[in-house]
Amino acid sequence: MDSDELHCLEQRVGRLHARQRLGVEKEHESQVFGQGLNFFHIENSTLSRLAIEYALKMTGLFWRGRKNAERVEVRHNHVRIRDLPGTFDGFSILQLSDLHCDVSEPAMQRTGELLATLTYDVCVLTGDFLGQTSGPFKRALAIIADLRAGIADPIYGVLGNHDSIRMVPDLERMGIRMLVNESDTIERGGQKIFIAGIDDAHFYRADNIEKATALIPLEAFSVLLSHTPEIYRQAARAGVNLLLSGHTHGGQICLPGGVPITLDSALPRRLGAGPWKHREMEGYTSVGVGSSVVPVRFNCPPEITLHHLEKL
Repeated sequence: MDSDELHCLEQRVGRLHARQRLGVEKEHESQVFGQGLNFFHIENSTLSRLAIEYALKMTGLFWRGRKNAERVEVRHNHVRIRDLPGTFDGFSILQLSDLHCDVSEPAMQRTGELLATLTYDVCVLTGDFLGQTSGPFKRALAIIADLRAGIADPIYGVLGNHDSIRMVPDLERMGIRMLVNESDTIERGGQKIFIAGIDDAHFYRADNIEKATALIPLEAFSVLLSHTPEIYRQAARAGVNLLLSGHTHGGQICLPGGVPITLDSALPRRLGAGPWKHREMEGYTSVGVGSSVVPVRFNCPPEITLHHLEKL
């Protein structure tokens, strides 16, 4: 990263955060054991990927799984909340998560087709734009730019454990407002809701909910974007009304009935996919659009999600 790029990044996210995040990226690149909220990082294990792929090919399931990974669905989630401002009754949020777009291109093509059929008020991207956890990201950015052309404004995003903070300026040049421990306000009919977002909490542990929500009034309605739902306890204590996340892929390879073999996260299984509630906070964990480790899915179809906010 040259000095001009570093200066631009520091101006955008702050000198300390930029240097700390870049330092962790360099020191823990492609790390399999240690660092982060869980000890083993399967996405960085070449041996695990080869073993899973070999087993699936030997059983004749690999190509079926690849076809499954291309069949992106639209899911609707109705969120009924008492504290929602009245003018936001019927407000819709489109969520795209875990694109892994440079290794999930057939799914990206299908997503582009679906986007052309949808209407919504705001779009949120909840991290993991890249297929790998390190390395080049120009191809991924080009695919995101193609998708972005079909997404209506406004668009908000957060980084995931597969993403470099160096991507932030490029993403924002596309018109995606990246929330790096920050918040923004959406007004409608004289009332407001707040959207906050944190940096990756799973691997980089660069999240700061206190900073992200610092400008949100105590009684205001807030939506928090986090790549991982693993921070659900902290978010609920911070008074967040709705937490939107991804990361788990819903298990990606599941038993019949959608039972995940593993979620690769320090998380109760009830929070691993779809809608859930913790204390007074509503939550949703997207199973994601793309695929990770091995480009297959079983009993866990990829999704883009439309959240419909409804006032009780």
